[in-house]
Amino acid sequence: MADRLSKTQLQIPDGEFHAYLFDCDGTIADTMPLHHRAWCQALSKWGCEFPVDLFYAWGGIPGEKIVEMLNERNRLSIPPGEAVRAKEDRYSESLSLIRPVPEVLVHIERQHGKIPMAVVSGSPRDSVLRTLTTLQLLDRFDAVIGAEDYTFGKPHPEPFLTAARRLEIPPHRCLVFEDADLGIESARSAGMAYVKVPAIVHQ
Repeated sequence: MADRLSKTQLQIPDGEFHAYLFDCDGTIADTMPLHHRAWCQALSKWGCEFPVDLFYAWGGIPGEKIVEMLNERNRLSIPPGEAVRAKEDRYSESLSLIRPVPEVLVHIERQHGKIPMAVVSGSPRDSVLRTLTTLQLLDRFDAVIGAEDYTFGKPHPEPFLTAARRLEIPPHRCLVFEDADLGIESARSAGMAYVKVPAIVHQ
């Protein structure tokens, strides 16, 4: 995997924030190419392609919903649960390649122990826990919200509102860190301020 290109320092919006909420893949962890490769490997069993531009456009959507959308798009009948399990197995094989996003890591370390923080992901919770454990960051977070913890995924506000309730912090006092457009829409809908994490570019 090629080295990351440098990004500008993240700009924190004005406001008094009592909690930080982070997306995981592409925000805390530079894992999006690994997830895409795992999807392509898993879906090859059913002859289904997952173009990279579509993969990034659907960033933040829970896995089973992604399979349902691919089925509709391609007129297939891939079993969502089986496909997601196969994809997660493939992803687990690449854990040693995971690296943190430095510009986001700075804010995690700066606020650790000062305000509550949570991870809010469209991936299965076990997958998120594996990623955070690999990066040695699991103990930085007071809550981990995965796809099993809500009914409606991003861009619906429920994932971030679920985290706010878990942390017992009003939504307007939460700051969201997100790389995906659907995640930003979710944060906006939840009434939360946000930081847009620029896309990670690989050569």
